[in-house]
Amino acid sequence: MSKVLDIIKKAQSTHCLTKEEIVELLNCNECDQELFMAADRVRSQFVGDQVHLRGLIEFSNICQQNCCYCGLRRDNVKVKRYKLLPNAIIELAKKAKDYDYKTVVLQSGESQSYTVTEMEHIIRSIKALGLAITLSLGEKSKEEYQKYREAGADRYLLRIETTDEKVYESLHPGMSLTNRMRCLVDLKNLGYEVGTGCLVGLPNQTMESLAGDILFFKSLDADMIGLGPFIPNEDTPLAQEAGGNFTLSIKVMAITRLLLPDANIPATTAMETLNKNGRMIALQSGANVVMPNVTEGEYREMYMLYPGKICINDTPKHCRGCITGKIQGIGRQVSTEYGYRRRKK
Repeated sequence: MSKVLDIIKKAQSTHCLTKEEIVELLNCNECDQELFMAADRVRSQFVGDQVHLRGLIEFSNICQQNCCYCGLRRDNVKVKRYKLLPNAIIELAKKAKDYDYKTVVLQSGESQSYTVTEMEHIIRSIKALGLAITLSLGEKSKEEYQKYREAGADRYLLRIETTDEKVYESLHPGMSLTNRMRCLVDLKNLGYEVGTGCLVGLPNQTMESLAGDILFFKSLDADMIGLGPFIPNEDTPLAQEAGGNFTLSIKVMAITRLLLPDANIPATTAMETLNKNGRMIALQSGANVVMPNVTEGEYREMYMLYPGKICINDTPKHCRGCITGKIQGIGRQVSTEYGYRRRKK
């Protein structure tokens, strides 16, 4: 136990750990509170006590990929597919601005449902509203990423999900870890703030796998890292798997904060699916971002990555008020800034 406490102290002061030290932290359950408190201190020191809100617009659930864990996978015939018209996406962004969001996250399944020209129009129109824009559209060519960057996109979220090549290949038919990493490097080189992340609790994932993920985030110097538990979806090949563990997900997130002290780390919705106070616990264990859903109507329910997704019957206005109250309830405030990463050494 004293060894683990020493590792936590080292991580808090140096923001560097070996893979073996990370595995030691992940395997030890006796020092979890010390780990979470250390992550919270580093969060407060490096990114402050304000929480950045990003308004999430899930504008299409059409996906050409067939990831084994995802409810939107191509072969899931039970999904009612949709794509919002460009003007409808822009209108949702306008409403997000009215709710005092500074950033919108445009997220969809990976597809060719929108032309590059359509996406450029959407990005330019939303940028003209004075909002920061995060895209989450999957794997694209460097040329396409560049066009979106030139149109005004600020950030791009592309979760790696796992850096364990065997696990990755088994869960992503027709995809490659090499290409996923290529995309992240291209995005970094084009000047995006780059977000990535992983699922915790995937089949055949080991503590060594998770340690490798954290070290990958560090080597990439990711600007945002989204972490959450794997939650099995009954309409996928992984329906009968055990799924991820809330505490382990928080531990991975806390260690990530210690190693990337000035990165933006969201308290993800999936955490609250497993624990009713999940996002607030995450905010007290290293997180500093929340991404409330500003999609309206039936589309909130149709974008079903995993079962039990919270807030699908709430309105965007209610979500904004609810999360603000929760954040204030733990002694934190909602930021009025855009929430770009501020490097602090």
